Amino acid sequence: MIDRLALTLYTRVGCHLCDEMKQQLNILQQQYEFSLNLVDVDADSYLKLRYGERIPVLAIGEREICHYHLNNELLMECFK
Repeated sequence: MIDRLALTLYTRVGCHLCDEMKQQLNILQQQYEFSLNLVDVDADSYLKLRYGERIPVLAIGEREICHYHLNNELLMECFK
């Protein structure tokens, strides 16, 4: 059995780009099997310092896939 891809979306409340990327990922979940973990960077001082205003950030583990806007091409490479 193949493990499901686990994506992490670093986000914050009131971020319209975060909301857009989350919505796009929710749509993609209907087609591709992956889990999506939402992490509020403002709830963790290390993450707030690490990402600052450079959010949303989509990652698989420690590997950043894209930030600000969803890069479908890079994300699709992860499903191969």
